[in-house]
Amino acid sequence: MTSPDRTVWTRSLAMQLSRFAETEAASSIVLIGAIAAALVWINAAPGSYDDAWGTELGIRLGSLDVELSLREWVTQGLMPLFFLVVGLEARREFDLGTLRERRQLIVPFTAGLAGMVLPILIFLAFNLHSGGAHGWGAAMSTDTALALGLLAAVSRRLPEQVRTFLVTVFIVDDLVALVVIAVVYSSDVRVLPLVAGIVCFALFAGLMRWTRTPGALLLVVGVASWAFVRASGIDPIVVGLAIGLVAPAYTPGREQLEHASGIFRSFREQPTSRLAQLAATTLVGTTSPNERLQTRLHPWTSFVIVPLFALANAGVRIDGSFARAALASPIVIGIVVAYVVGKPVAVIGSTALLARLSGGRLRPPVGWNAVAGSGTIAGVGFTVAVLVATLAFTGPVLGEAKIALLAGSAISTGLTWLVVQGTARLPEQRRVRALLGDAQDGVDLVPPVDAARDHIRGSASAVVTVVEYGDFECPHCGRAEHSVRELVAAEDVRFVWRHLPLSEVHPHAALAAEASEIAGRAGRFWELHDLMLADQGRLAQAELIGSLERLGVAAELAEDELQRHVHRARVEDDIASADLSGASGTPTFFINGQRHYGAYDAASLKEAVRLARDQVRATATGGPRRR
Repeated sequence: MTSPDRTVWTRSLAMQLSRFAETEAASSIVLIGAIAAALVWINAAPGSYDDAWGTELGIRLGSLDVELSLREWVTQGLMPLFFLVVGLEARREFDLGTLRERRQLIVPFTAGLAGMVLPILIFLAFNLHSGGAHGWGAAMSTDTALALGLLAAVSRRLPEQVRTFLVTVFIVDDLVALVVIAVVYSSDVRVLPLVAGIVCFALFAGLMRWTRTPGALLLVVGVASWAFVRASGIDPIVVGLAIGLVAPAYTPGREQLEHASGIFRSFREQPTSRLAQLAATTLVGTTSPNERLQTRLHPWTSFVIVPLFALANAGVRIDGSFARAALASPIVIGIVVAYVVGKPVAVIGSTALLARLSGGRLRPPVGWNAVAGSGTIAGVGFTVAVLVATLAFTGPVLGEAKIALLAGSAISTGLTWLVVQGTARLPEQRRVRALLGDAQDGVDLVPPVDAARDHIRGSASAVVTVVEYGDFECPHCGRAEHSVRELVAAEDVRFVWRHLPLSEVHPHAALAAEASEIAGRAGRFWELHDLMLADQGRLAQAELIGSLERLGVAAELAEDELQRHVHRARVEDDIASADLSGASGTPTFFINGQRHYGAYDAASLKEAVRLARDQVRATATGGPRRR
């Protein structure tokens, strides 16, 4: 059940990233357990392990026949769903996240690309003449899920900006890695099945983008695309990634929400099965395909598919002879050094070089300690790396590559722990700057707060400004008011109210907003604001006039201005600014110009304000910033 203190129709980059990190923190335990179980299983009963995952399973439809081992069904059949989620995350970044400002892509793209190129070069330096050079792809890719989970284990209170930077770097890593798999590690490509797969994918993308095709039909087209691409000789995991990339992410518009509310009201007045189905379809249709797919698939990929992949592929039989060979193997040395040394050096070095060459115009959105931690945790490689290793190696060499990946991940996690512990011991001011840097994020609020126009409560010199788009009849706004009061009590926070009456849902909201403007002209805006939110059942015109009269506004004047809607234009200006800022529901909060998503209880808002305050302090102590 959704908490009443959450906007049920909105999910943003910040909220998704928070939920994403929390899910990976939990699923990483399952993943590590699956890796341990595979190692125990194969060493305790190697015949049983190999027989189980080598079991052949086939599907036959007329003349069409697909027969794969159980391990191949997991790798080729289920893992495309994992990479579909990766594609969804990437598309969300482009549509709603920091990458919607394309200039912001340069730093994480450079870091992600360098974090792949340098490890590859290191691996080749050890293996160029050893016969294992063709496996260079196993040394390049970070495991996003495991890295975020292990990061959450070593540091539970990292600012959201750090996780945002990490996810962006890792997305670049994942995208490039899958292109490498498709181009380098696919052989004997057959043209006709590939063309058929591309046609099916194009059909899928068109149906998703321009129609409201039932999910069952989309599933059929998507599976057909997977089957044709697999038949062409290209690893079908790229189909999952491609589908994720074409699933748009957006927040619902105000008109969509009002239409959905109208359908629901019709159902409430006449609860028929037809209207129930229409209401359900309309409500689901207000959310983006990206969000719907991610909500359904993410738990399955995190807690079932990736652990199954680990259980099927992490098994390595270890004995004395294997251990001695692995310690001297250039494959093992190359992979471990590539991840433990190459990843952090590449991420830190490329980011610093880019900042220097651009004269500070292109700099990371986080502090340098956070960049360092991003580089060390990027040395955690498993899922894609093991996938490449299974394509490049066989026999004992494959086992050596898997052990190297596990060892590199363990060492990289330890290095990240050292960075986190060192940062935690810095004085508060230096620690904040080390994590957040002195870069400023983009502004979502349009137009910015204007002291001559906006209704402002709190000190004019406050370092944090909280803007709420609200509706006086909205019960969620009434509940949020208690949280806002606690914020305003702080000396360094000021609060701004802007109108967003949802007239389709709350019939008295627009008139209440106009009444508040009448009170505002008399210098009593906040008194009426508090009265209306405290008693939201007394917003009829007569009751509004009575409240205005008690605040010193003549009843005749109040009635005349309400009837003539003198202040409607002022309220509509706020509604227009809400549309420009992407606010479609109430309450919607902006903190220092950036939209706050998710919970709006006192604790969540205070934490968001604290981060905003830290960001301001970090920017202020960082000296002049070149743009």
